[in-house]
Amino acid sequence: QVQLVESGGGLVQPGASLTLSCTASGRDISGNAMGWFRQTPGKEREFVAAIDWNSRLTDYADSVKGRFTISRDNTKNTVYLQMNSLSFEDTAVYFCAAGRTKFVAPTIGMYNSWGRGTQVTVSS
Repeated sequence: QVQLVESGGGLVQPGASLTLSCTASGRDISGNAMGWFRQTPGKEREFVAAIDWNSRLTDYADSVKGRFTISRDNTKNTVYLQMNSLSFEDTAVYFCAAGRTKFVAPTIGMYNSWGRGTQVTVSS
Protein backbone atom coordinates (compact mmCIF):
# COMPACT_ATOMS: atom_id res chain seq x y z
CA GLN A 1 0.00 0.00 0.00
CA VAL A 2 1.36 3.39 -0.94
CA GLN A 3 1.31 6.32 1.47
CA LEU A 4 0.96 9.80 0.00
CA VAL A 5 1.86 12.94 1.89
CA GLU A 6 1.05 16.38 0.55
CA SER A 7 2.93 19.52 1.52
CA GLY A 8 3.33 23.12 0.46
CA GLY A 9 -0.08 24.50 1.27
CA GLY A 10 -0.54 27.78 3.06
CA LEU A 11 -2.12 31.21 3.17
CA VAL A 12 -1.44 33.46 0.19
CA GLN A 13 -2.84 36.61 -1.35
CA PRO A 14 -4.74 36.70 -4.65
CA GLY A 15 -2.39 36.59 -7.59
CA ALA A 16 0.29 34.72 -5.71
CA SER A 17 1.87 31.40 -6.59
CA LEU A 18 2.26 28.21 -4.61
CA THR A 19 3.75 24.81 -5.32
CA LEU A 20 2.33 21.69 -3.75
CA SER A 21 4.31 18.48 -3.43
CA CYS A 22 3.13 14.93 -2.95
CA THR A 23 5.68 12.37 -1.88
CA ALA A 24 4.92 8.67 -1.99
CA SER A 25 6.35 5.99 0.24
CA GLY A 26 5.78 2.28 0.57
CA ARG A 27 6.10 1.53 -3.10
CA ASP A 28 7.20 2.98 -6.40
CA ILE A 29 4.56 5.12 -8.12
CA SER A 30 6.41 5.49 -11.42
CA GLY A 31 3.93 3.13 -13.07
CA ASN A 32 0.85 5.03 -11.93
CA ALA A 33 -0.90 8.07 -13.21
CA MET A 34 -1.15 10.69 -10.48
CA GLY A 35 -3.78 13.28 -9.82
CA TRP A 36 -4.59 16.32 -7.76
CA PHE A 37 -8.09 16.98 -6.47
CA ARG A 38 -9.52 19.63 -4.18
CA GLN A 39 -12.44 19.98 -1.84
CA THR A 40 -14.18 22.77 0.03
CA PRO A 41 -16.61 22.32 2.94
CA GLY A 42 -20.00 21.08 1.83
CA LYS A 43 -18.88 20.33 -1.70
CA GLU A 44 -17.77 17.21 -3.48
CA ARG A 45 -14.13 16.57 -4.16
CA GLU A 46 -13.29 17.83 -7.63
CA PHE A 47 -10.64 17.04 -10.18
CA VAL A 48 -7.82 19.55 -10.63
CA ALA A 49 -5.06 17.94 -12.68
CA ALA A 50 -3.58 14.61 -13.65
CA ILE A 51 -0.41 13.30 -15.24
CA ASP A 52 0.32 9.94 -16.79
CA TRP A 53 3.06 7.61 -15.67
CA ASN A 54 5.81 8.98 -17.94
CA SER A 55 4.77 12.65 -18.00
CA ARG A 56 3.74 12.59 -21.66
CA LEU A 57 0.13 13.47 -21.05
CA THR A 58 -1.56 15.84 -18.64
CA ASP A 59 -5.14 16.91 -18.06
CA TYR A 60 -6.58 19.90 -16.23
CA ALA A 61 -9.91 21.13 -15.03
CA ASP A 62 -11.10 24.08 -17.09
CA SER A 63 -10.99 26.29 -14.00
CA VAL A 64 -7.21 25.88 -13.65
CA LYS A 65 -6.02 25.56 -17.24
CA GLY A 66 -3.26 28.00 -18.01
CA ARG A 67 -2.63 28.69 -14.32
CA PHE A 68 -1.71 25.31 -12.81
CA THR A 69 0.94 22.86 -13.94
CA ILE A 70 1.28 19.28 -12.80
CA SER A 71 4.61 17.52 -13.02
CA ARG A 72 6.38 14.54 -11.52
CA ASP A 73 9.85 13.32 -10.68
CA ASN A 74 9.79 9.54 -10.64
CA THR A 75 13.32 9.43 -9.26
CA LYS A 76 11.96 11.14 -6.14
CA ASN A 77 8.58 9.39 -6.13
CA THR A 78 7.07 12.86 -6.03
CA VAL A 79 4.38 14.78 -7.88
CA TYR A 80 4.04 18.55 -7.95
CA LEU A 81 1.33 21.08 -8.59
CA GLN A 82 2.54 24.54 -9.52
CA MET A 83 -0.27 27.03 -8.96
CA ASN A 84 -0.04 30.54 -10.37
CA SER A 85 -2.43 33.50 -10.33
CA LEU A 86 -4.30 32.09 -7.37
CA SER A 87 -7.79 33.42 -6.71
CA PHE A 88 -10.25 33.17 -3.85
CA GLU A 89 -12.00 30.33 -5.68
CA ASP A 90 -8.86 28.20 -5.40
CA THR A 91 -9.20 28.01 -1.63
CA ALA A 92 -9.61 24.35 -0.73
CA VAL A 93 -7.97 21.30 0.72
CA TYR A 94 -5.83 19.78 -2.02
CA PHE A 95 -5.43 16.01 -2.21
CA CYS A 96 -2.93 13.93 -4.09
CA ALA A 97 -4.00 10.55 -5.46
CA ALA A 98 -2.38 7.58 -7.15
CA GLY A 99 -4.19 6.18 -10.16
CA ARG A 100 -5.29 2.62 -10.71
CA THR A 101 -3.60 2.64 -14.12
CA LYS A 102 -0.82 4.40 -16.00
CA PHE A 103 -3.23 6.65 -17.81
CA VAL A 104 -4.61 10.11 -17.13
CA ALA A 105 -8.13 10.13 -15.73
CA PRO A 106 -10.24 13.00 -14.38
CA THR A 107 -12.55 10.86 -12.25
CA ILE A 108 -12.21 10.05 -8.57
CA GLY A 109 -13.03 6.39 -9.11
CA MET A 110 -9.85 5.90 -11.15
CA TYR A 111 -7.68 6.59 -8.09
CA ASN A 112 -7.20 4.16 -5.25
CA SER A 113 -4.71 5.78 -2.91
CA TRP A 114 -5.13 9.20 -1.35
CA GLY A 115 -3.19 11.57 0.82
CA ARG A 116 -4.70 13.44 3.73
CA GLY A 117 -4.60 16.78 1.98
CA THR A 118 -3.01 20.18 2.42
CA GLN A 119 -4.92 23.41 2.96
CA VAL A 120 -4.58 26.23 0.46
CA THR A 121 -6.19 29.51 1.47
CA VAL A 122 -6.27 32.53 -0.80
CA SER A 123 -7.20 35.63 1.12
CA SER A 124 -6.45 39.33 1.12
